[in-house]
Amino acid sequence: MDLTQNEWQLQLNEATDAVVLDVRTDYEFDEGYISNAINLDLYEAQKFMDKMASLDKQKSYYIYCKSGSRSSQACALMNQMGFEKTYNLLGGITEWEGPIIQH
Repeated sequence: MDLTQNEWQLQLNEATDAVVLDVRTDYEFDEGYISNAINLDLYEAQKFMDKMASLDKQKSYYIYCKSGSRSSQACALMNQMGFEKTYNLLGGITEWEGPIIQH
């Protein structure tokens, strides 16, 4: 499900089972990320799929990338794998106005 920044952040803050996934490359992730995000590069397809198989399908997944395109693809893949609560951040981290963790 696509969510605006405000919707995404509000639901994330209220969810007790939230997992934040950053599906950008390691390099992009190292430039800054949203708090508590787990980096899982969508471009590393086999590694991504292997990790998906080990995740709890009952949890809520809040997914973002740079602009919202890769995270939308990740949501679609996860939905096909049986994940029911996947939330795509429209506009990605590029339009994110919340805090960003810098290395």
